Amino acid sequence: MKKNIPESIVVAGHRDHTLLTVIAADILKRAGGDEALAEKFSAMLRQCVDDVIMTPKTGRRSYDELEKTEKTYIGTRVEIELRAMLNLPKGRLDTVILEHDVDIKNTMGSNWMIPTEAVDHPCILVAADEVRATCYLGLIVARPDYLTLGQNKDSKKSISALGFANILWLLLDHPYPPNFWRTVAPDTVERIFAGKSGNQRMASLFREVQRQPISRDVVEAVAQQQDFMRRIRSDSGRGTRDYLAKEGILLLSGHYDAPLIAALGLPACSGSEFVSYKLVVENETALAIEHGLVQIAVSPNSPK
Repeated sequence: MKKNIPESIVVAGHRDHTLLTVIAADILKRAGGDEALAEKFSAMLRQCVDDVIMTPKTGRRSYDELEKTEKTYIGTRVEIELRAMLNLPKGRLDTVILEHDVDIKNTMGSNWMIPTEAVDHPCILVAADEVRATCYLGLIVARPDYLTLGQNKDSKKSISALGFANILWLLLDHPYPPNFWRTVAPDTVERIFAGKSGNQRMASLFREVQRQPISRDVVEAVAQQQDFMRRIRSDSGRGTRDYLAKEGILLLSGHYDAPLIAALGLPACSGSEFVSYKLVVENETALAIEHGLVQIAVSPNSPK
Protein backbone atom coordinates (compact mmCIF):
# COMPACT_ATOMS: atom_id res chain seq x y z
CA MET A 1 0.00 0.00 0.00
CA LYS A 2 1.04 3.62 -0.53
CA LYS A 3 3.27 4.88 2.28
CA ASN A 4 1.97 8.44 2.15
CA ILE A 5 -1.81 8.38 2.37
CA PRO A 6 -3.43 11.82 2.69
CA GLU A 7 -5.58 12.62 5.69
CA SER A 8 -9.24 11.88 5.07
CA ILE A 9 -11.42 14.88 4.29
CA VAL A 10 -14.61 12.86 4.87
CA VAL A 11 -15.87 14.94 7.78
CA ALA A 12 -19.12 16.76 8.49
CA GLY A 13 -20.00 18.81 5.42
CA HIS A 14 -18.34 16.44 2.94
CA ARG A 15 -20.86 15.23 0.36
CA ASP A 16 -20.23 11.55 1.24
CA HIS A 17 -19.97 11.95 5.00
CA THR A 18 -23.53 11.01 5.94
CA LEU A 19 -23.70 7.94 3.69
CA LEU A 20 -20.26 6.58 4.60
CA THR A 21 -20.61 7.14 8.34
CA VAL A 22 -23.89 5.22 8.53
CA ILE A 23 -22.37 2.35 6.52
CA ALA A 24 -19.30 2.42 8.79
CA ALA A 25 -21.51 2.32 11.88
CA ASP A 26 -23.37 -0.71 10.54
CA ILE A 27 -20.10 -2.53 9.80
CA LEU A 28 -18.80 -1.82 13.30
CA LYS A 29 -22.05 -3.00 14.85
CA ARG A 30 -21.96 -6.23 12.86
CA ALA A 31 -18.35 -6.86 13.84
CA GLY A 32 -18.97 -6.23 17.54
CA GLY A 33 -17.17 -2.91 17.87
CA ASP A 34 -13.87 -1.31 16.91
CA GLU A 35 -11.55 -3.77 18.68
CA ALA A 36 -13.45 -6.82 17.48
CA LEU A 37 -13.42 -5.54 13.90
CA ALA A 38 -9.66 -4.94 13.99
CA GLU A 39 -8.97 -8.41 15.42
CA LYS A 40 -11.36 -10.35 13.19
CA PHE A 41 -10.51 -8.44 10.02
CA SER A 42 -6.72 -8.76 10.27
CA ALA A 43 -6.93 -12.47 11.14
CA MET A 44 -9.35 -13.06 8.24
CA LEU A 45 -6.98 -11.38 5.77
CA ARG A 46 -4.01 -13.42 6.97
CA GLN A 47 -5.98 -16.64 6.60
CA CYS A 48 -7.19 -15.74 3.09
CA VAL A 49 -3.61 -15.17 1.90
CA ASP A 50 -2.13 -18.22 3.66
CA ASP A 51 -4.88 -20.52 2.37
CA VAL A 52 -3.92 -19.62 -1.20
CA ILE A 53 -0.16 -19.90 -0.59
CA MET A 54 -0.85 -23.41 0.85
CA THR A 55 2.65 -23.90 2.27
CA PRO A 56 2.00 -27.44 3.62
CA LYS A 57 0.95 -28.70 0.17
CA THR A 58 3.03 -26.56 -2.18
CA GLY A 59 6.17 -25.73 -0.23
CA ARG A 60 5.68 -22.07 -1.16
CA ARG A 61 6.18 -19.61 1.64
CA SER A 62 5.28 -16.19 0.25
CA TYR A 63 2.69 -14.24 -1.72
CA ASP A 64 5.32 -13.45 -4.36
CA GLU A 65 5.43 -17.14 -5.35
CA LEU A 66 1.75 -17.24 -6.35
CA GLU A 67 0.52 -17.46 -9.93
CA LYS A 68 -1.35 -14.44 -11.30
CA THR A 69 -4.69 -16.27 -11.18
CA GLU A 70 -4.10 -17.20 -7.54
CA LYS A 71 -3.41 -13.59 -6.62
CA THR A 72 -6.70 -12.66 -8.27
CA TYR A 73 -8.51 -15.38 -6.35
CA ILE A 74 -7.41 -13.85 -3.03
CA GLY A 75 -9.75 -10.95 -3.83
CA THR A 76 -12.63 -13.39 -4.30
CA ARG A 77 -11.81 -15.11 -1.02
CA VAL A 78 -11.70 -11.79 0.83
CA GLU A 79 -15.09 -10.81 -0.59
CA ILE A 80 -16.64 -14.12 0.54
CA GLU A 81 -14.98 -14.13 3.96
CA LEU A 82 -15.79 -10.48 4.68
CA ARG A 83 -19.47 -11.02 3.87
CA ALA A 84 -19.49 -14.07 6.17
CA MET A 85 -17.65 -12.23 8.96
CA LEU A 86 -20.16 -9.37 8.90
CA ASN A 87 -23.18 -11.52 8.05
CA LEU A 88 -23.86 -9.47 4.92
CA PRO A 89 -26.07 -10.66 2.04
CA LYS A 90 -24.96 -11.07 -1.57
CA GLY A 91 -26.17 -8.18 -3.70
CA ARG A 92 -26.31 -6.86 -7.25
CA LEU A 93 -22.73 -5.79 -6.70
CA ASP A 94 -20.86 -7.71 -3.97
CA THR A 95 -23.18 -6.97 -1.04
CA VAL A 96 -25.96 -4.76 0.29
CA ILE A 97 -25.62 -2.55 3.38
CA LEU A 98 -28.61 -0.54 4.60
CA GLU A 99 -30.27 -1.00 1.18
CA HIS A 100 -27.21 0.38 -0.65
CA ASP A 101 -25.47 -1.75 -3.28
CA VAL A 102 -21.84 -1.95 -2.18
CA ASP A 103 -18.79 -3.31 -4.01
CA ILE A 104 -15.90 -4.97 -2.16
CA LYS A 105 -12.43 -4.33 -3.59
CA ASN A 106 -9.23 -5.96 -2.39
CA THR A 107 -5.61 -5.23 -3.23
CA MET A 108 -2.21 -6.53 -2.19
CA GLY A 109 -0.67 -3.59 -4.02
CA SER A 110 -1.03 0.17 -3.75
CA ASN A 111 -4.48 0.80 -5.29
CA TRP A 112 -7.83 -0.70 -6.20
CA MET A 113 -9.40 -1.26 -9.61
CA ILE A 114 -12.97 0.05 -9.71
CA PRO A 115 -15.27 -1.55 -12.33
CA THR A 116 -17.74 0.58 -14.28
CA GLU A 117 -20.74 -0.99 -12.51
CA ALA A 118 -19.41 0.24 -9.13
CA VAL A 119 -19.01 3.88 -10.18
CA ASP A 120 -21.12 6.22 -8.01
CA HIS A 121 -21.70 3.38 -5.50
CA PRO A 122 -20.15 2.90 -2.06
CA CYS A 123 -17.15 0.56 -2.04
CA ILE A 124 -15.44 -1.28 0.79
CA LEU A 125 -11.70 -1.01 0.23
CA VAL A 126 -9.51 -3.79 1.64
CA ALA A 127 -5.72 -3.96 1.48
CA ALA A 128 -2.92 -6.04 2.98
CA ASP A 129 0.74 -5.06 2.87
CA GLU A 130 2.79 -8.25 3.23
CA VAL A 131 6.12 -6.43 3.47
CA ARG A 132 5.17 -3.99 6.22
CA ALA A 133 2.62 -6.34 7.88
CA THR A 134 -0.13 -3.71 7.86
CA CYS A 135 -3.74 -3.79 6.70
CA TYR A 136 -6.38 -1.29 5.64
CA LEU A 137 -10.17 -1.10 5.61
CA GLY A 138 -11.86 1.94 4.15
CA LEU A 139 -15.04 3.22 2.52
CA ILE A 140 -15.41 5.41 -0.54
CA VAL A 141 -18.16 6.45 -2.92
CA ALA A 142 -16.54 5.73 -6.27
CA ARG A 143 -17.38 9.05 -7.88
CA PRO A 144 -15.83 9.68 -11.32
CA ASP A 145 -13.88 12.68 -10.05
CA TYR A 146 -12.19 10.47 -7.42
CA LEU A 147 -10.90 8.10 -10.11
CA THR A 148 -8.06 8.25 -12.62
CA LEU A 149 -8.70 9.33 -16.19
CA GLY A 150 -6.91 6.29 -17.56
CA GLN A 151 -8.34 2.79 -17.42
CA ASN A 152 -7.22 -0.78 -18.06
CA LYS A 153 -8.42 -3.07 -20.84
CA ASP A 154 -11.45 -4.05 -18.74
CA SER A 155 -12.44 -0.36 -18.42
CA LYS A 156 -11.57 -0.38 -14.72
CA LYS A 157 -10.13 2.76 -13.15
CA SER A 158 -8.08 3.21 -9.99
CA ILE A 159 -8.43 5.82 -7.27
CA SER A 160 -6.52 8.98 -8.09
CA ALA A 161 -3.90 10.54 -5.83
CA LEU A 162 -6.40 13.26 -4.86
CA GLY A 163 -9.20 10.71 -4.63
CA PHE A 164 -7.48 8.95 -1.71
CA ALA A 165 -8.45 11.86 0.55
CA ASN A 166 -12.11 10.92 0.04
CA ILE A 167 -11.71 7.56 1.77
CA LEU A 168 -13.24 7.15 5.23
CA TRP A 169 -10.88 4.82 7.08
CA LEU A 170 -12.03 2.22 9.58
CA LEU A 171 -8.52 0.75 9.80
CA LEU A 172 -5.49 2.64 8.52
CA ASP A 173 -1.97 1.21 8.63
CA HIS A 174 -3.21 -1.29 11.20
CA PRO A 175 -0.95 -4.17 12.37
CA TYR A 176 -1.59 -7.33 10.40
CA PRO A 177 -0.27 -10.79 11.34
CA PRO A 178 2.97 -11.13 9.35
CA ASN A 179 3.74 -14.03 7.10
CA PHE A 180 5.63 -16.28 9.52
CA TRP A 181 8.44 -16.98 7.08
CA ARG A 182 9.13 -13.26 6.66
CA THR A 183 9.94 -13.11 10.38
CA VAL A 184 12.63 -15.80 10.14
CA ALA A 185 16.12 -15.20 8.75
CA PRO A 186 16.81 -17.04 5.44
CA ASP A 187 19.70 -19.04 6.90
CA THR A 188 17.44 -20.15 9.77
CA VAL A 189 14.81 -21.31 7.27
CA GLU A 190 17.49 -23.33 5.47
CA ARG A 191 18.51 -25.05 8.70
CA ILE A 192 14.90 -25.86 9.56
CA PHE A 193 14.17 -27.50 6.22
CA ALA A 194 17.55 -29.27 6.02
CA GLY A 195 16.23 -32.01 8.32
CA LYS A 196 15.50 -35.28 6.52
CA SER A 197 12.69 -36.38 8.82
CA GLY A 198 9.63 -34.62 10.18
CA ASN A 199 10.99 -34.88 13.71
CA GLN A 200 14.32 -33.35 12.72
CA ARG A 201 12.66 -30.42 10.94
CA MET A 202 10.21 -29.87 13.80
CA ALA A 203 12.97 -29.97 16.42
CA SER A 204 14.95 -27.43 14.36
CA LEU A 205 11.90 -25.18 14.08
CA PHE A 206 11.32 -25.00 17.83
CA ARG A 207 15.03 -24.89 18.62
CA GLU A 208 15.66 -22.02 16.21
CA VAL A 209 12.48 -20.01 16.82
CA GLN A 210 11.84 -19.61 20.53
CA ARG A 211 9.56 -17.29 22.52
CA GLN A 212 7.40 -16.78 19.41
CA PRO A 213 3.92 -18.31 18.94
CA ILE A 214 3.87 -20.74 16.02
CA SER A 215 0.63 -21.78 14.35
CA ARG A 216 -0.58 -25.24 13.39
CA ASP A 217 -0.22 -24.24 9.72
CA VAL A 218 3.51 -23.62 10.20
CA VAL A 219 3.88 -26.91 12.09
CA GLU A 220 2.13 -28.73 9.25
CA ALA A 221 4.33 -27.03 6.64
CA VAL A 222 7.52 -28.05 8.44
CA ALA A 223 6.44 -31.61 9.33
CA GLN A 224 5.34 -32.37 5.74
CA GLN A 225 3.39 -35.36 7.04
CA GLN A 226 -0.28 -36.27 7.36
CA ASP A 227 -0.23 -36.88 11.12
CA PHE A 228 1.83 -33.74 11.71
CA MET A 229 0.46 -33.18 15.22
CA ARG A 230 2.00 -36.45 16.33
CA ARG A 231 5.42 -34.83 15.96
CA ILE A 232 4.42 -32.25 18.59
CA ARG A 233 3.46 -34.76 21.26
CA SER A 234 5.68 -36.89 23.45
CA ASP A 235 6.05 -40.25 21.73
CA SER A 236 7.81 -42.76 23.99
CA GLY A 237 10.99 -40.74 23.79
CA ARG A 238 10.85 -40.40 20.00
CA GLY A 239 8.71 -37.27 19.53
CA THR A 240 9.87 -33.69 18.95
CA ARG A 241 8.88 -32.79 22.50
CA ASP A 242 11.07 -35.60 23.82
CA TYR A 243 14.11 -34.59 21.78
CA LEU A 244 13.83 -30.96 22.84
CA ALA A 245 13.33 -31.92 26.50
CA LYS A 246 16.78 -33.53 26.48
CA GLU A 247 18.16 -30.09 25.59
CA GLY A 248 16.17 -28.39 28.34
CA ILE A 249 13.77 -26.83 25.83
CA LEU A 250 10.06 -26.71 26.62
CA LEU A 251 7.59 -27.17 23.78
CA LEU A 252 4.32 -25.72 25.03
CA SER A 253 0.76 -25.78 23.71
CA GLY A 254 -1.44 -22.71 23.94
CA HIS A 255 -4.36 -25.04 24.66
CA TYR A 256 -2.85 -27.27 27.37
CA ASP A 257 0.00 -25.18 28.79
CA ALA A 258 -1.45 -21.65 29.00
CA PRO A 259 -0.77 -21.31 32.79
CA LEU A 260 2.91 -22.24 32.37
CA ILE A 261 3.25 -19.99 29.31
CA ALA A 262 1.96 -17.09 31.41
CA ALA A 263 4.12 -18.02 34.42
CA LEU A 264 7.25 -17.96 32.26
CA GLY A 265 6.34 -14.56 30.82
CA LEU A 266 6.07 -15.90 27.27
CA PRO A 267 3.77 -14.35 24.65
CA ALA A 268 0.17 -15.53 24.94
CA CYS A 269 -0.72 -18.29 22.49
CA SER A 270 -4.10 -19.16 21.06
CA GLY A 271 -5.39 -22.68 21.50
CA SER A 272 -3.94 -23.69 18.15
CA GLU A 273 -0.47 -22.19 18.65
CA PHE A 274 2.76 -23.45 20.21
CA VAL A 275 5.79 -21.79 21.73
CA SER A 276 9.22 -23.11 22.77
CA TYR A 277 11.56 -21.90 25.47
CA LYS A 278 14.92 -23.04 26.83
CA LEU A 279 14.99 -23.09 30.60
CA VAL A 280 17.76 -20.88 31.93
CA VAL A 281 17.34 -20.59 35.71
CA GLU A 282 16.47 -23.00 38.51
CA ASN A 283 13.10 -21.49 39.40
CA GLU A 284 11.94 -22.01 35.79
CA THR A 285 12.73 -25.71 36.12
CA ALA A 286 10.68 -25.72 39.31
CA LEU A 287 7.79 -24.13 37.41
CA ALA A 288 8.03 -26.85 34.77
CA ILE A 289 7.89 -29.54 37.45
CA GLU A 290 4.97 -27.78 39.14
CA HIS A 291 3.04 -27.84 35.85
CA GLY A 292 3.72 -31.55 35.27
CA LEU A 293 6.63 -31.38 32.82
CA VAL A 294 8.84 -33.72 34.84
CA GLN A 295 10.78 -34.94 31.80
CA ILE A 296 12.44 -31.53 31.60
CA ALA A 297 13.61 -31.70 35.19
CA VAL A 298 15.36 -35.05 34.75
CA SER A 299 17.07 -33.97 31.54
CA PRO A 300 20.88 -34.04 31.95
CA ASN A 301 21.09 -30.72 30.12
CA SER A 302 18.49 -28.87 32.14
CA PRO A 303 19.64 -26.05 34.43
CA LYS A 304 20.52 -26.95 38.02
